[in-house]
Amino acid sequence: MRRTLPGGASAWSTIGLDVGGTKILAGILDQDGTLAELRAAETPGRQNLPRAVEDAMVRVVGELRAGREVRAVGVGAAGFVGREGTVRFAPHVSWRDEPLQRRLEERLGLPVVVDNDANVTALAELELGAARGARDAVCITLGTGIGGAVVMDGDVRRGTSGLAGEFGHMQVVPQGRPCPCGQNGCWEQYCSGTALRRAAREHGAPAGTEGPDVTAAAGAGVDWALRAFEDVGGWLGVGAAALCSALDPEVVVVGGGLSGAGELLLDPARAALAEKLPGREHRPMPRLVQAACGPQAGMIGAALLARASIDP
Repeated sequence: MRRTLPGGASAWSTIGLDVGGTKILAGILDQDGTLAELRAAETPGRQNLPRAVEDAMVRVVGELRAGREVRAVGVGAAGFVGREGTVRFAPHVSWRDEPLQRRLEERLGLPVVVDNDANVTALAELELGAARGARDAVCITLGTGIGGAVVMDGDVRRGTSGLAGEFGHMQVVPQGRPCPCGQNGCWEQYCSGTALRRAAREHGAPAGTEGPDVTAAAGAGVDWALRAFEDVGGWLGVGAAALCSALDPEVVVVGGGLSGAGELLLDPARAALAEKLPGREHRPMPRLVQAACGPQAGMIGAALLARASIDP
């Protein structure tokens, strides 16, 4: 698959990696803006040492780098990423104060820039996708958990220490379900790929049902799958209403792997947003839309971030 982005004549490339809780998606962005040569790999889980995740990233970069002039690598990491490129905490990976940027630069011999996965998704959607032209937006990424990014005055805002946008760990149910972050009742326990599988089981899904199975069954009109999406989509709308109350965005962009379900997820989310938004009778209703760059948004944004780091 090749996607052409705005750019000039092709001579060199950057690589973007989107490192989620279950998979690593990587791709090449040529200087002329052509996106090509996608790769995917499994993300080693929390039971593995950080080196195992790093090894998987280095391996996929090596595959993409062969025969090309690669000038920089961008990484979108699912976790708390400080401004210096250290992953301070990742709920679904074994990173704890991991100097990921420095370690990858040492192993790859290339400039590396690391940011939160939702921040790079927002960069892609601002430049190419559903948030293009928006001054104020919220980006929500739904995968194993929830990531988020805040756009104000056309820029991604990272906060004092680079940790803004960790929406998935807002508490929505006091004393609710335990979360890998160590707290209880976090939003991502009710709205994420993990939550969708749980909801499907609760509504009668066969044993061994995975996320894509739920989406396929819902598309075919199967009751337990539709009810699972109603649950998760409803919680998406509840959380989006809280974010809109706090940030007053023009648009809420929903990305990540779960966003591929489209209206199965967004219809119940819009209904819940319309019901729960404070002052809804006296304010414009923010648009809630699917990310235009799809599940590749994080990888595209990471490659754009790398390109911006070396452009004059």
